[in-house]
Amino acid sequence: MTTEGDLPTTPRRRVGRAALPWAPIGVATAGVVTIALTATLIYPLTVPASNDAAPVAAPETRRSADMAGLPGADSPSPSASASPSVSSPAPAGATAKPVQRTGKPAAGNTGVVAGTRLTVVGGDQTYATDGQVVENAEIRGYVRITGRKVTIRNSVVRGGAARCGAVIQVEAGGSATIEDVEIAPAASGACLDGVWATATTLSRVNIHGTVNGVKVTGDDVVLQDSWVHDLTPFRTGAAGGGGTVNDAVESFGKRRITLRHNVLSPGAGANAAFQVTQEGGTGGDLRVEGNWLDGGNCTLNFAHRGGAALTGITVVNNRFGRDTKYVCPILVSTQTTLSQNSGNVWDDTGAPVPAPDRHD
Repeated sequence: MTTEGDLPTTPRRRVGRAALPWAPIGVATAGVVTIALTATLIYPLTVPASNDAAPVAAPETRRSADMAGLPGADSPSPSASASPSVSSPAPAGATAKPVQRTGKPAAGNTGVVAGTRLTVVGGDQTYATDGQVVENAEIRGYVRITGRKVTIRNSVVRGGAARCGAVIQVEAGGSATIEDVEIAPAASGACLDGVWATATTLSRVNIHGTVNGVKVTGDDVVLQDSWVHDLTPFRTGAAGGGGTVNDAVESFGKRRITLRHNVLSPGAGANAAFQVTQEGGTGGDLRVEGNWLDGGNCTLNFAHRGGAALTGITVVNNRFGRDTKYVCPILVSTQTTLSQNSGNVWDDTGAPVPAPDRHD
């Protein structure tokens, strides 16, 4: 989460997508602006505009205006099948045929594959059998994964009554593959996230309507070809009190995290598309490659906070939107080093984004 110490020393004027070049700020004006902004930059920085209990819309109706033009169709409706589509572990040597869905992640190539008939699975589910496969399901409950190499594919997971935690939680000791899945909570809550992930690969997932999209709770997490968007802010009720701090992806000290070919657009008033700190341990081995990234106070925020110097970060070939509070694509702390930072451009012009802001 961005704190006052994580922000650029001199906040820049926010601009729209048809941005004009930044104009110099006069000395007198700079003093006034600095005083005014200092009074507002009090933790937490995110001040959502939503009501305390944000209404929950039907899946895919919570898109932000800038996402509305992306290609794709709404997810299919579930069928009234007689039995749940939950299988035993796959036979040795069996592999699922990969789904070929290409292009910029959006409604039409993330979540359930069009035309799929879904079976309703009622109530909370715990998948504890190693190698278990769950597919073609609409799960009307929360999911816990404690088994190893569990697969959830081609499904919608809706959770139930609002609670703290995650719609899908992969617990320590478990591991999972989650692909072609939509996470659309039936009831949003101020401490409800999309996925808590450890030893998990998420492909072509569509997450929206939660506070955070993916919270990395353990090492070895890959998010690819996915769409995390339109997260839900709350003024009150967050864990620890106060309002929510919304991140598309966040990690508090984990290793071997890859974000590749995703659209991460957490929405108005969000904190970051990817927030990294080290309160939970030493972080590193992070790769952010080929994504479309937008939103937040700063879109990517790498802070060594909670630990020693933060290194082993690669940020390459990403396209950035301009809908950030401080016109700040990348923020690093004074003890954070990017191992590689190249090929990152503004999405609207293709021009290189500025060098990372550096501040504690």
